[in-house]
Amino acid sequence: MNGTAAATGSASCRFAHYFVECGVDTETGLEPDDGAECQFLQSHHRHICNEDCEGFEQSPIRRSFKSKVLVHYPESTDRNPFNKDAVNMLCMPRGLSFRTRAERLDSQFHSFTMSSDDGTRSYGFVHTFYEEVTSAQIITAMQTLCQMHHVEHHSSLVSACLGCAGSFDPARDTLYVSKALCLLTPLPFLQAAREFLSQLHQAVTSHTAPPLPIESYIHNILYEVPLPPPGRSLRFHGVQGPIVCQRPGPGELPLGEYPLGEAFSLLGVDNMVQLLTCALLETQVLLCSHDYQRLMTVAEGITTLLFPFQWQHIYLPIVSAPLHHLLDAPVPFLMGIQRRDGSQRSSLHLPHETNLCFVDIDNRCVDAPEDLPVFPDQTELIQELSEVLLRFGVPPQGGGGVTTPATASPRLSSLVLEDLMEDRRNGNLGGEELEVLERLQALARRCGGEKMSDGGKTLGHVFEEEEEELKAAKLNIQLREVFAGRFAAMFGQYEEFVIHSALDLDSWLSNREGTFSFDKGSFLSGQPATHLHFLSRFLETSMFSSFVDGKVISRWAEREPLQQLFDSRLERERLYDTDEEDSRNCRYRKCTTVFESAQVIERRLLKADHTAIHPHLLDMRIGQGRHHPGYFPKLQADVLAQGQNTNKWSGRVTASRRTDLKRSSVAEHLGVDNDQRPKHTFVRKNLRQAKLLDSSPQAVTQTHREFVDGLLSECRLKTKRMLMERMGKENVELGQGEANIPGLQENTLIHGLCDLLERTWGHGLQLKQGRSALWSHLLHYQAARVKTETAAESPDQTYTSVGSGGASLPVFLHICCYSRFIQTMREGLSEMGQARAWIHLALEKKMLSHHLKELLTNQELLRQLYKHHAFLLCEEEREQFLFHLLSLNTVDYLCFTRVFTSISIPYRVVIIPMKKLSIAMATVDPWVCVSGELGDSDIRQIPKNTQEIYFQCKNLGRLSTLQLGQENSGLLAKCLIDCVMVYNEITEHTYKFPCGRWLGKGVGDGSLERVLIGQLVSPGGEEDAGRWTGTPPELASPSQTVRAVLESLGIQEDMREAANNLVKHFHKPEQERGNLTVLLCGEGGLVLSLEKFLLHGLKSNRLFQRNVFVWDFVEKAVFSVETADQMGDLHRSTLTKGPPCDLLCHYVNAINASPRNIGKEGKFQLFVCLGIRDRLLSHWLPLLADCSLTVRTYEDGALLQDRAAVHSLSRILHTLNEFTITLETALVKGVDL
Repeated sequence: MNGTAAATGSASCRFAHYFVECGVDTETGLEPDDGAECQFLQSHHRHICNEDCEGFEQSPIRRSFKSKVLVHYPESTDRNPFNKDAVNMLCMPRGLSFRTRAERLDSQFHSFTMSSDDGTRSYGFVHTFYEEVTSAQIITAMQTLCQMHHVEHHSSLVSACLGCAGSFDPARDTLYVSKALCLLTPLPFLQAAREFLSQLHQAVTSHTAPPLPIESYIHNILYEVPLPPPGRSLRFHGVQGPIVCQRPGPGELPLGEYPLGEAFSLLGVDNMVQLLTCALLETQVLLCSHDYQRLMTVAEGITTLLFPFQWQHIYLPIVSAPLHHLLDAPVPFLMGIQRRDGSQRSSLHLPHETNLCFVDIDNRCVDAPEDLPVFPDQTELIQELSEVLLRFGVPPQGGGGVTTPATASPRLSSLVLEDLMEDRRNGNLGGEELEVLERLQALARRCGGEKMSDGGKTLGHVFEEEEEELKAAKLNIQLREVFAGRFAAMFGQYEEFVIHSALDLDSWLSNREGTFSFDKGSFLSGQPATHLHFLSRFLETSMFSSFVDGKVISRWAEREPLQQLFDSRLERERLYDTDEEDSRNCRYRKCTTVFESAQVIERRLLKADHTAIHPHLLDMRIGQGRHHPGYFPKLQADVLAQGQNTNKWSGRVTASRRTDLKRSSVAEHLGVDNDQRPKHTFVRKNLRQAKLLDSSPQAVTQTHREFVDGLLSECRLKTKRMLMERMGKENVELGQGEANIPGLQENTLIHGLCDLLERTWGHGLQLKQGRSALWSHLLHYQAARVKTETAAESPDQTYTSVGSGGASLPVFLHICCYSRFIQTMREGLSEMGQARAWIHLALEKKMLSHHLKELLTNQELLRQLYKHHAFLLCEEEREQFLFHLLSLNTVDYLCFTRVFTSISIPYRVVIIPMKKLSIAMATVDPWVCVSGELGDSDIRQIPKNTQEIYFQCKNLGRLSTLQLGQENSGLLAKCLIDCVMVYNEITEHTYKFPCGRWLGKGVGDGSLERVLIGQLVSPGGEEDAGRWTGTPPELASPSQTVRAVLESLGIQEDMREAANNLVKHFHKPEQERGNLTVLLCGEGGLVLSLEKFLLHGLKSNRLFQRNVFVWDFVEKAVFSVETADQMGDLHRSTLTKGPPCDLLCHYVNAINASPRNIGKEGKFQLFVCLGIRDRLLSHWLPLLADCSLTVRTYEDGALLQDRAAVHSLSRILHTLNEFTITLETALVKGVDL
């Protein structure tokens, strides 16, 4: 149903807030725009001072001059005060441009966006054209400048002229200057605003005067055209024809008119997905193009696709020359700069590029950070997007023809044709009527062909333009629905992981930094492995944190409109989702709402729901508003300063309607219902764009001051988060967090720390040298130290000396030596990779704060490298920054060891015998084989008459086991080993492998080889899941004294605890699991617990109570079974002949036949490990209990004689059968089972 609407009330309910005219101020004359001339994108001399800029070598015609806001209406509005300097800067980013008659005078269009202090965004749409200069003062000034340039240029010794082609003589030429018409709106009505400004300009340049004065149309758009209601379309009238705009309704995606099809065509679908990934991970994104509108198209396209998330950082799609200092911002940003002809990226001074995504729109190139993760299901997503693009004729690879909406509007030569066109648009004309309309159009063209040539188009062209606009709108919504569907699939269950720990809003706000609002570990544990790299980093971004905060706050206040929309879409999807199996399996599913959403848009655009008041005559003075072709008229201020209630429809906007519209101003830019404005809004402390657009020296200084404070605050929050996550077990006990942080999450946090350090070291950098500011500083520091140190003090020494005596070396030698080690790593690392490797190594060594503090002691180097406002030159903040980093020394990291897995690491192994028997080491010829989570070192023979060996091998990761053996060459080839120490010479970690046993024939259990379990003793111990403990102590024989200690209840409890640790190990995500070998063979592990169980009540017939071994009983039991079987007496036994019994005999015989001399303890350990791996141990224990030998070997009260205890233990072991256990090679070497 059509209706007529008006908007004479608050500015918040009007289609447009301001109309602005920018251009040359004839009163102040020409002022050179130095900032616009000295842009960062120059072909030569990146750091040239203003006096030497190329602009002063150019002809004055080619130079830029300062523009001014000539007029703007209204003077101000309640909620959106007019920012004259910012609007002028964004309307004419390069200042005034002059042309002569011989040059092209094409008009141009671009848009921009501004944000107010409360976060509300408004949009500016600018139509720039050239107007003949009539001011004698300006003409004379330009002539004088040209003459001065000619004299200076030809009298100087400059061999090449940058601007020799550009002279001006008023006697022979006409001078033109750029002028901009701008419309500021609260919503991104791109097509409607562009059409209105284009019609306005055409009316000015037409030889025929418009039906009404220009003021009537401007007054109409400012005061009488309302915002279309949600879910409705609105038709209003420009100078030459009707214009339609529409607004999404509840349940639809927010308004977004910037053509995504053009953005995909400019960059290609692969690059767009990569760019969106960078935006989601909050990297620094810098767009570059010669066309301002392309910058806006790509920037707005990316932020539109972020739904339901919102960009939280600096957002300036158009950065004019006076704002280029913002490229130094050490925070995430999304900014765009204009490229000058022939300039390259290398000419752009960017202090830090480690986390920068540089987008060259004109050359269809996206240079993303080197470690950028892949977007989840990226291949399938690209395929789906490509199918959508192909349906609309857009090539997925980009580079196809982009349909640009015409700047000219349909000009019909009669009001009758105009009304017929409106009927056609509303769907009120049939086939015959359309034929009549075409004939009328042809007749009008024949009768008034010259008038039509001013801007008129045939009806076919009009229809074609309408179809193109409709096509672009449908493509927009379909592409957005695809991405919205992806986010719904990834975060469809996010509400289940939101942690509501506060009782009220005030307590949550006061403790927000110390609490977790989202269970990241549990959320990641349910995601596909291929998604984890992206998701783990995305969960750490500000946009996701803000999204979760909004969900938490919704307990006490209304939800944010975007979040409410997303939640409602999730609810609707769950309601209609019948394929639950696909949802659980995380299979990729295409979006099913693309066509439905496109049809809704099409219905609104083809049939307008409301019609605004037509432009009408205003109460103007006689003689005002005369038409002068080619010149924009001087507007009559008194009729445009405020709205006039002269139309009969004005009174239809009731007081309640105005109040409702005013109340909804915050939510309007989201395209949601008016009553959905949240009662409470959680505002983050971000840099305000209004301040960023201020280019005054005081404002620039204040901006950098805020950057410094922001870096310090970010460092405090990051280190606190890292400490809380790393000490998760303690936090859980206090009810504050999640335990057992996965290695992936830990790597994500450390990656964020590396990014923070790079941004900190890049802030205020004088001149970029390399892509990593931190690594460049390290190299400068190293070079400076080499110059000042003597040859004897030079750090050119082996790394072993640093590792073995690192504590006695000066800090600067540490820095230089490890920097050189990083440079020699055969990883093919870039400068950014080398810097991150250095940070990882320093963090693992607990030297990060000390090393960085040493770097900053060279004040002379700092002053050479950095500007006065740089963070590193702010002493107080710098000290606090280092203090926060120092707090990381309270926890242990193995980040270097775990990340750089393919490098060569020097190790030193030292065998320590019992002191009283240390002389026995001279009689043995030992060897070692060190194993870790990444592999083993192979057998390393220790030289004779020594107790240590130094070798290099591929990084073994965190060490877990060590094989120690000897060749048994000689009668006295035996020794009692206390422990073995292994030193990592790079990370300075020390591992202790306790032994406390004999190594040799005829002593102990006769072992010539032992497998020892390691323990990290430096720099402070490493705890994962379970207990990080070494080789269990040797158990004494079960004498009467020991039997009193080995209480049956305690043994059974130990057995249950060991099994329970294994169950918990396998129920954790793979990234959270600890060392399985420790849980099996370490102290308190399954092997030791089962050994205690079998030793309980075991009779000993040995003299002097020498040690007995469980393996003796196992061997005898198997021998008894085999003997009874051969003699046919097995039927007398309680044993049942079958596969378990056969396998028991087979495994024991195979272990005994092994070429390894691992002794009785080693054989029993191997027996248990193989049995639990192959799911046989739970069957073997009852067999051993039922063996006839057991009655003779064990006392009556022994646990193995207690059927209930055996049955209970068997059930416990049976629960482990559901897990797949993979044993280390060191444990099963030499046994082929």
